[in-house]
Amino acid sequence: MSEAGNSVAGDGEAGVGGAGVGGAAGLADRAAQWRASASRYALLPLRLFLGVTFVYAALDKLSDAHYLAGAADPASFVSQTQAAKGGSPISFLLGAALDAPTLFALAVAFGELAVGLGTLLGLWGRVAALGGAMINLSLWLSISWSVSPYYLGNDLGYLMAWTPLLLAGTPDLSVDGYLARRAGRDRGRGLGEDRVRRRALVDGGIAAVAIGGAGLLTGSLTRTFGRAKHSAPKQSAAPATTPAPSGPAPSVAAASVPVGGSAQVKDPATGDAVYIVQPKAGQYCGLSAVCTHSGCAVDAPKNGQLYCPCHGSRFDAATGAVVNGPAVKPLPKYTVTQAGDKLNLGPLQS
Repeated sequence: MSEAGNSVAGDGEAGVGGAGVGGAAGLADRAAQWRASASRYALLPLRLFLGVTFVYAALDKLSDAHYLAGAADPASFVSQTQAAKGGSPISFLLGAALDAPTLFALAVAFGELAVGLGTLLGLWGRVAALGGAMINLSLWLSISWSVSPYYLGNDLGYLMAWTPLLLAGTPDLSVDGYLARRAGRDRGRGLGEDRVRRRALVDGGIAAVAIGGAGLLTGSLTRTFGRAKHSAPKQSAAPATTPAPSGPAPSVAAASVPVGGSAQVKDPATGDAVYIVQPKAGQYCGLSAVCTHSGCAVDAPKNGQLYCPCHGSRFDAATGAVVNGPAVKPLPKYTVTQAGDKLNLGPLQS
């Protein structure tokens, strides 16, 4: 009885131990499966981000009344391209774009839309990634080329982000993945390789035409109705007036603004930062610290220029004129008067 009891107890202990080993093995298997799934879908967040961003960028351009407005509008494709041309290493290509600006502007917008949709749906993923990389390469070599330091130029970051998708494609949760799995089933049924490839190419082409048609329709509708909405004049009950300054005019000590230096104050009407500068001895003026390109804050004057860290625009510290794009409009200028040892910010000149 004692030996039998020991045997039963031993079996029970072995069973408990086996269950423990089996449970640990199951956890290890599930962890391995989770890691495999995570690795398989590791590029999905990047793919979604790039796809959504490019679709949004395309529709934003097509709905913007300024984008195709022409050289008279500083926010148009023509003005931005002209501003970037002087300092770009691909100025010869930008010159060709300026010869047919409407065609090139629409090609950029609809190209972004095609890239975005192809990336989101996973249709010809490597081709879409190549298109996205080429778009961002051209933007880096034009709009972002003068940005310093280089890592502030977002187009270079986007260019690098396309590289993993260019190498790996879009094999999962995609049209490409579906066509590849169907091709595998066709091979298993004994279909010849030429027929399998032809079927995949034809069906991929049909999907591309369908998605492209939907994209063109969406883009055209966005351009028609979006631009009309954005360009419609806003009606107001009373004419707009410039806010009146409140309180005394901002002032700084004259000694705090050496020749070539600056001091910062705020426009009492808008709250925007303004640099009071002395480009030459006894010559004072105020320059808005808000970049006219996209509203970023420009750095304080240095070496006779004000630099915008967002996209690389540079402005003359004496006049506010554009030295380097993509900005095309000068910084707004203020009068500055001296009263004893004080410098007082005056009204906006331009």
